[in-house]
Amino acid sequence: MQVRRLVPMLAVSVLATLIPTAAGAATERTAGAPVTDPLRPFTQQRPDFARCGPGTPAAFECATVRVPLDYRAPGGDTLGIAVSRIKAADPAARRGVLLTNPGGPGGPGLEIPLDLSEMLPGSVKDRYDLIGFDPRGVGRSAPVSCGLTDEEKPWPRHSDRTTFDASERWARTVADKCRTAERKTLRHITTRNTARDMDIVRAALGEKRISYLGYSYGTYLGAVYTQMFPRRADRFVLDSAVDPAQVWRQFFRGWAPESEKAFHRWARWTARHHDRYALGGTAAEVSRTFHDLMRRADREPVTIGGVRYDGVALREILRAPFFTPVVAADAVATVRDASAGRATTSALLAPEYPSDNELSSVWALLCGDVAWERDPARYRADSLRDAVRYPVYGDFAAGITPCAHWDRPVEPVTRVSNHVKALIVQNEWDSQTPLALGQGMRRALKGARMVTVDEGEGHGVYGYGTSECAERAGTAYLTTGRLPAKDLHCDVNPAPAGSDPGGRSGPRKVPGPLGVGPR
Repeated sequence: MQVRRLVPMLAVSVLATLIPTAAGAATERTAGAPVTDPLRPFTQQRPDFARCGPGTPAAFECATVRVPLDYRAPGGDTLGIAVSRIKAADPAARRGVLLTNPGGPGGPGLEIPLDLSEMLPGSVKDRYDLIGFDPRGVGRSAPVSCGLTDEEKPWPRHSDRTTFDASERWARTVADKCRTAERKTLRHITTRNTARDMDIVRAALGEKRISYLGYSYGTYLGAVYTQMFPRRADRFVLDSAVDPAQVWRQFFRGWAPESEKAFHRWARWTARHHDRYALGGTAAEVSRTFHDLMRRADREPVTIGGVRYDGVALREILRAPFFTPVVAADAVATVRDASAGRATTSALLAPEYPSDNELSSVWALLCGDVAWERDPARYRADSLRDAVRYPVYGDFAAGITPCAHWDRPVEPVTRVSNHVKALIVQNEWDSQTPLALGQGMRRALKGARMVTVDEGEGHGVYGYGTSECAERAGTAYLTTGRLPAKDLHCDVNPAPAGSDPGGRSGPRKVPGPLGVGPR
């Protein structure tokens, strides 16, 4: 699109050729004699910023910041973290730096200052240097690779009685390939180590504290930073939040019950627009139409846009659209027409999967942050149970993953519970990080305030123009430090005249949560 927009879950960097290749080196050793503070060689470095490359704005600068591969042995191997910045527009008003993260994990972050320079108000850009970075293991920051094939990339996977054994073999294969290819590095790619890297970047930039804007997974990264470095956290905006008490398996399993809520809302909405969609005049009729279509597709897959879909594939694809009724209604009507043999002009949003590097870093973080259940029988039982309880999305997120066969994490999961001030912003109907997760983040950060956009849809709030009320709250906090007096509920901006009956233009095309699902 003409105006770039930040993709909260996964942003593919266009700067792959613009950062020196030394930024990805994982084996350089720190020079010099031992010092009292083992991190002093890192915190005292000063990055050499220069224009990121041809075709980028002159104000967009890049540099490399070196960090320890293993913070337990900082005198050993190091990594180069690729960092970018756009300086504050008004030096006289400058407050400090605003570190950013687009989510993922697995999403490069070098481009974010360019995106935010178009999304944020001038009052924020006047006060902060906008800082982006590729997290360790990603993009130009020592990228990891498990060597995954296209067949090994898709996840979540259907795990019923007939497919579970194949899913278990897939999970073991991916874990074995990652262990073989990246044994030395992968175990150090964790959220806690990325938070430590952020603090090295803070020190290298000469700042006593950092402010932060993180989307989706980036909210968990930001919360972990506030737990590890509470005195160095200034103003933190956490947009579309992850519940830190549910990382990571319970986070994914939560998609199923939340999808049921969205589905029933969609059914009620679609029944009210029966004249347009003809899917049923009551919510019960709409629901019956949907499930009949899924069963029919399981018996005889439907062809849409030259692609054949069975009911399993359709349920995976339609999970996120159900959170935006107008989008789901159009999609289900397309399935109905195709199933009846009628020509369709629409195409479904087929799953796309990230690169090997992005997925390899995803599994490293998901499996390295917390110890997962290791008994395949538990995953099998949970899959069968969820398929019955939640017929819309069912077993997809309950199935086994490579984390069941991963090496044990090198340190315990972070228990986030503090009184650091932060602003949590959340759409009520966010398909990727549903509202309940944002409420979990609010419980963990007791000094925070939460802004909920009632009836808000899509993934990402601040900078997206979803709600003027939410935009004002975010800008006021970043520019003055003032949080709302209490948790705040905001309305969605009024729908333009003549827009779709849903009152929304539909969600942005974003990847699935944590960069591993359909875009």
